[in-house]
Order: sequence, then structure tokens, then C-alpha cells
Amino acid sequence: MSAPKKASRALRDVLLIVLSVLSVVAMAGCSAPEPPTVPAEDPSPEATTEATSEARSEPAFEAASEAVSEATSEAPSAAGDPAADPRRPTFSTNRRPPRLGKVRVRLTRVAKLSQPTALAEGPDGALYVTRQEGQVHRLANGNAAMVLDLSRRVRAGGERGLLGLAFDPDGSHLYLSYIGRDRNSHVDRYTFDERGIDGSSRRQVLMVRQPNDPEATTHKGGNLAFGPDGMLYMGLGDGGPSGEPPDTSQRLDTMLGKLLRINPSRGDGYVVPADNPFVDRDGVRPEIYATGLRNPWRFSFDLATGDLWLGDVGRYVVEEVNHLRLQRLPRANFGWDLLEGSLAFRGSAPARYVAPVHEYNHDDGRCAVIAGFVYRGQAIRHLGGAFLYGDYCDGTVRALVRRGRTVVDNQPLGPRVEALSSFGQDADGELYVLSLSEGLFRLDPP
Repeated sequence: MSAPKKASRALRDVLLIVLSVLSVVAMAGCSAPEPPTVPAEDPSPEATTEATSEARSEPAFEAASEAVSEATSEAPSAAGDPAADPRRPTFSTNRRPPRLGKVRVRLTRVAKLSQPTALAEGPDGALYVTRQEGQVHRLANGNAAMVLDLSRRVRAGGERGLLGLAFDPDGSHLYLSYIGRDRNSHVDRYTFDERGIDGSSRRQVLMVRQPNDPEATTHKGGNLAFGPDGMLYMGLGDGGPSGEPPDTSQRLDTMLGKLLRINPSRGDGYVVPADNPFVDRDGVRPEIYATGLRNPWRFSFDLATGDLWLGDVGRYVVEEVNHLRLQRLPRANFGWDLLEGSLAFRGSAPARYVAPVHEYNHDDGRCAVIAGFVYRGQAIRHLGGAFLYGDYCDGTVRALVRRGRTVVDNQPLGPRVEALSSFGQDADGELYVLSLSEGLFRLDPP
């Protein structure tokens, strides 16, 4: 090769190196723009329930808290989407339908806690259980320890007490539902991190006034659950004083007898999602998502489909199980007190009425339906896709299979407990049975 050609190629190589270095430097100094940061929610004073009210006298506090978030709403946020949560396993519908006749199960005692009311798995993999008197216990490695005591805030007895708990989708907060010393329904939030529950971080999210009647000790509901949309759902009964006030569950100016849907803010109070069905209607509570409930003691969302399963405790005749796809839930009316189950009570079926998929009477000694979960675990063969439920008086664990609009199988699975109070579900979809008198059990294969 001649000297001029060698010089030309060397010059070209040097220029390529220089251009490469300049390109790298330019890229380092001009990185791609970051997505815009969504500011933290800043509810108006009307949307807060604690910071502006705690120093007031008791009656003023109650009145102020009932009026929270009347006109505050926001667009649904993807930030609350549980699908983005890396802690949550992915569940799919079972390829094979449940075959209840082949299911064999037993109950394995997990803890002997008195009066457990609700259970959820925490972000740390431990189970957290509420007790009616007002305590939260953490269960891990066979050990149970009390980690939070609300007994000074809680009024227990009858169907009152510490009634529900839920962790938000990102695991940063624990929500608790209880009847307070003021006899009203409360939802509080606590910060949760690698050290556990921060007992000093309590913030009141919601307070709903219950009937001011010493005999009103029942029909409180109190269940909490985050839906597949990342919103917090709460079930409230009609309040339950003697005589059962007519029309409470059908009226839209009270949150009693309803299924509520809110977006808890990171400050005080909460925000009403803009797509709630009764937003911006005068004289109507915008938190309401569905109506016509007597005592929705327990409800749950299917981990695979997002469907709602809800048990509404009847009066004297009918206990009912309801199943509804999430898109049909807004404005749904479950019928009470026009109907008890599918039977006429004070009227006829209302608009947007949702009939129960299963109902039963009290002839065999049952008295109050306890809704559970759709089984999505792997441990028990032939049970995947079945909805489990029971009854407080009977205590037998039962399973129901629905195909299309028809219940095609419904039978007891065998195990029973005294005073069945609730079911629980862990992150793997395995189920637990809670007994007020016997403690906590896991549903296992034989």
C-alpha cells in the first residue's frame, strides 16, 4: 500500500474515533426526558377527616366527618393499579372446571386466637389478623404476636369491633375498619414499611355516622378490600337498630346499606374517583358504588377474573350470595329492603336489581351467610375456580360453582368450625377459615 493511501486511512480512523467520543458525550449530557411526575393528591379541606377535626368536641367531629369529600373527585390513576405490583403473583382461570365431588380437604390450625374477624397477608409475607376487641396480630413461622392495639378506640360487642383490614396494592399502608367509641364506622390508615406497622402514623380516612341508638349493635358490615382497579371498597350495613329503618339501603343521601368505592389519599381523608356513578349529583353521596345491602359482612374479588362475590346477611328468611362482574357493579342494586333475597319484603324489584346467584333459608339451622373467596391456590386438587362460603351458625365450609348464569354445583366440603366469622386469603390464593371461638385454620389437602 502506498504512503498516501496509508495516511488517508489513518486520518479516516482518527475522525471515526473522534465522532464516536463526541456522540457518547452528547448522549450522556442529553438523556431522554423523564415522564412527568404526577403530584401527590392534595384534597380540599372538605376531603379531610382528621387533621381539621381532631381538636373539636365529639358531636362536631361526627358532623364534620360525615361530610367529607362531598364534592371532591379525581380521574382514576394508574398509580393504584395492582397489576403493577411485583408482589402479586399472576393468576389465571383454571383450564379444568372444579369437580367438588372429588375434593378432599382438612383444616390445619394456624393459631388459637380468640374472636378473629379478618385476615390478610402483609407485604412481608406474614399473615395479619384482626380481633374483635381491637388488636392486630402478626402470624409468622408458627408464632403470633400483637403488633397494634386499638382497643381504646374500638367499641366491641354484638357485630361491632375491629371488623376489617386491607393492605394497599403497593404495600405501603394498612387500612383498618372498626366501630369506634362514638358508635360510628371508621377507616384508619397506618404506614407500613420494612419495620412493620408504624403505630404512630394513624390517619383517619373515613368516618360514617351510625344510628345513635344503644340497641343498634348489628348490621355494621365493615369489610375492606382493594379491587382490581386499585380502589378501596367498603361494605356497610343498614345500621341495624330495632325495627330496621325503612329505605336506608335504597336512599342515596346516606352511605349505610351500600358498597362504597374511594381512593385513599396519602394525606388525610380520601378522594372520590371521578368515574363513581353518583359523582356531582346534589344530595347524593358520591362514595356510593352499589346499593340495596342489609349487612354485607364479607365480600371479595376473584384474583383471576376480578369478579365480585358478596354475601348479604338476611333478616329472618333468606341468606344470599351475589356474583357480579366488575363492569356491572356501578349502580347495581341488591334489593334490600324492597326484597329479602329474591322474595318481596317491602316492595318489588328496583331498577338495576341484581338477583342472588344462590340463596338459602334457616330451616336447617343456618342463620347468617359468611362469604369467602374463589379458590385460586394450587394445593387442593379439583377446587380451583370454586367459590367458598359458609354460615355463622352452621360453621360448615361449602363450595359453589357457577357456569354462565347457572350454579351447577353447590355442596359442603366436610370441615366445620364453631362460630364461623370469616375467610382469609394469602398471596398464593390459599384460603383460611376463622372461628370466633376456635381461632384460625388453613384449608389443606388431606
